[in-house]
Amino acid sequence: MSYETVAAAVDAEQEISRSRFIVRLERVDDEAEARAVIARVRSEHPRARHHCSAFVLGPDGRVQRSNDDGEPSGTAGAPMLDALVSAGLSDVVAVVTRYFGGVLLGAGGLTRAYRSTVAIATLQARRQVRDLRHTVTVRCAYDIAPQIEAEARRRGYSVGTAEYSDLVTQHFAVAEHEVAALTALAAELSAGAARVDLGPATYVDLPA
Repeated sequence: MSYETVAAAVDAEQEISRSRFIVRLERVDDEAEARAVIARVRSEHPRARHHCSAFVLGPDGRVQRSNDDGEPSGTAGAPMLDALVSAGLSDVVAVVTRYFGGVLLGAGGLTRAYRSTVAIATLQARRQVRDLRHTVTVRCAYDIAPQIEAEARRRGYSVGTAEYSDLVTQHFAVAEHEVAALTALAAELSAGAARVDLGPATYVDLPA
């Protein structure tokens, strides 16, 4: 199952009834990183009244958290979270800093302001697709390794690092349905001499 996150941090801002809403949208790997981003944004704007936040984590977006940070309950964090989920993003945190402009917006106004501020950032964000890939290690002779690598690249497999000793140990990252094809390729080009080991499956960034 593939999913999307943001490729780089996004900063955006809008003014509503003299209040400034400044958003930071940033990619994170876990809850600790998300909370570190929230703390960093808070330190960057020490005079602001509110630093509301929301984040979504995991390939299935299962981990979802939000915080109103002093705004009326449900008027900030929840609509921010809804904007992230509606945008189809995960492994991402949004922090909206509000500088109060002296005009009360009411619950409806706050909800729209916080949601739209995050939505602006999601529209500006460059997206990164992540998908599950198996680590496959191929050990073969020096004269065979370049042939396997060249054909793997031609087929669009992700080619990783290599180690060199008496044999070449080349690492690949391939989708589950490509494992058998890579194994067959290594066997064919090496006349059955190559050793292929299947490693764990992890989520990786796919090339744009």
